[in-house]
Amino acid sequence: MSNYIIETEELDFSYSKSNKDIEKLNLQVPKGSIYGFLGPNGSGKSTTIRLLLGLLKKDSGNISLFENSFKENKIESLSKIGALIENPSLYEHLSAIDNLKIAANYKSINKSKIEEVLNIVKLTHAKHKKVKKYSLGMKQRLGIAIALLSNPEILILDEPTNGLDPKGIIEMRALIKSLNKEYGTTIFISSHLLSEIEKTCSHVGILNGGKMLFQNTVKALQESQSDTVVITIETNDSNLIKKITNQLSFYSEIINGSFINVTINSKKEIPSLIDKIRKADLDIYQINVKNNLEDLFLTLTEN
Repeated sequence: MSNYIIETEELDFSYSKSNKDIEKLNLQVPKGSIYGFLGPNGSGKSTTIRLLLGLLKKDSGNISLFENSFKENKIESLSKIGALIENPSLYEHLSAIDNLKIAANYKSINKSKIEEVLNIVKLTHAKHKKVKKYSLGMKQRLGIAIALLSNPEILILDEPTNGLDPKGIIEMRALIKSLNKEYGTTIFISSHLLSEIEKTCSHVGILNGGKMLFQNTVKALQESQSDTVVITIETNDSNLIKKITNQLSFYSEIINGSFINVTINSKKEIPSLIDKIRKADLDIYQINVKNNLEDLFLTLTEN
């Protein structure tokens, strides 16, 4: 038996006869993982999620959930899934606890579960507050609380950090990791932000034009890159730094009066380079290391 809690084989779907929106998609989500479904806007991420939830009918191929055919076990499979697609549908004139009571009622779930999910998403302190007074991040967490009422084995989140401020993003990231670690929930996250996938997920699938371009662990994606690193240094004398880097056989390029890009062979060479710059009595105001994964992502999705 496979250990994939979500799996598709040669999945095809088209909104029109002239173009395939999802083409021969082989998706493999390991049980217990945080799987990042990564791709630019319009790449087919939301369409795939709708296919997994039975909101769209596939043209061909197979979908398996919990190692069973989705077609033959649709109701049972969906009962084990919680989902937050785009923005949560909430009664904004009501409190959080009233929204959860309504959701528990139509899902035939014991209301004793409400306090538990409020605690999980850290909204207990605001449970009697009207939702219209919630921040976007709080609304997203309430949406997740509703999805958690049924104690799902899989939680599907479509762009959960969209529109959130930095504090909201950090809180969402912490909640996702906590649900996975403490409750063993498999989490499937769609996103167009590589940085969020890197910081949150254990596995990644890169989608573009409805096709899977890369699928493996995040660690494997990181290790697929060369060791070459580009660092940007802000200094009081970029011309002198250029001379120093040339002596060390590093390629460098001044990008304006106070900034210089330096290409080095490995991150391990950064400390010795900085030591040499400081010994020349130069000031360093900031150093930024460029993420090579961004280049890979752009190369894959633009081609």
